[in-house]
Amino acid sequence: MSDHLATDLLPSATPVRYLAEDGTPVDGPAGYTQPSVEELREAYRRMVVGRRFDTQATALTKQGRLAVYPSSRGQEACQIAAAMALREDDWLFPTYRDTMAMVSRGLDPVEALGLLRGDAHCGYDPNATRTAPQCTPLSTQTLHATGLAYALRRKGTDSATLALIGDGATSEGDFHEALNFAAVFEAPVVFLVQNNGFAISVPLEKQSKAPSLAYKGVGYGVRSEQVDGNDPVAMLAVLHKAFEHARAGRPFLVEAHTYRIEAHTNADDATRYRDSADVDRWLDADPLSRLDKHLRASGALTDEDVAEFQAEGERLAADLRSRMNAEPHLDPLALFDHVYARPTTQLVEQRDLLAAELKAQEG
Repeated sequence: MSDHLATDLLPSATPVRYLAEDGTPVDGPAGYTQPSVEELREAYRRMVVGRRFDTQATALTKQGRLAVYPSSRGQEACQIAAAMALREDDWLFPTYRDTMAMVSRGLDPVEALGLLRGDAHCGYDPNATRTAPQCTPLSTQTLHATGLAYALRRKGTDSATLALIGDGATSEGDFHEALNFAAVFEAPVVFLVQNNGFAISVPLEKQSKAPSLAYKGVGYGVRSEQVDGNDPVAMLAVLHKAFEHARAGRPFLVEAHTYRIEAHTNADDATRYRDSADVDRWLDADPLSRLDKHLRASGALTDEDVAEFQAEGERLAADLRSRMNAEPHLDPLALFDHVYARPTTQLVEQRDLLAAELKAQEG
């Protein structure tokens, strides 16, 4: 590999950003196209609605309507930018923390929460939504995203895939295998690492000594970038560029520096491993208030706009509460659906056994 090519792969020395914490514009690097005012207004609307969804989902765990919920509060810029960067024919490969991105993409919120309520491994149709099942094991979806991206390329389409992962997933072997495969086979895939500082309770400095997780792509020949994950302008600009590269057969790795304000899940006590002062510092870098101040300063956002977006969020939350309060009607035999394209003999026997037991109970 030539020095010039290696240099082309390197991320910026500091995270790409266009907005300071107070919403003031700053000079970002060359090579990126900043989103239009209309796109930023749409991002703001989705972030308002997304945060309200996240708050409601968190409340549902306390009411026993969800078994668990990993909040993405504080990561709204990453979640919404990911949804907006995707085309309808692109595929999303989410983790358990990316429900907000799925809902912003247009999935039914109740179906999107099917896994976290315990109804089914996947409560929505992946083919219809072009959204893979939410992945709980760390990083396994990176290989799935890469494989499907390669298949899309072999079919002659210009569709791409997006794999969402956390910082802890970059320590897994699957992540490195996916990067290598993607580069060698020129798969149109974007990897978005939401580096929120902790892999459950393990801080980043105990996971990696790399100056930035974005550098992990360079050794595999993958163009990489690091970005301020709480800057919606920067997130949209970088992801749009990343998808341009991916569609041209050049996979792209993005590391977004962000922070999860809530605990890992409702079953976690984050006070045992992080300082409240650190949380307060990141609250000052809130992505929603940052974009709010920026749009208001330019006259692109009014109190009436904000009220309208908040009302939309309340309607979504009310509908979600109502529908989640209804007990789901589940078919136990559905456990055997979609396990294999062609059910094995053993699977058919197990299904028949359960069917017979259920029929006997009815009698």
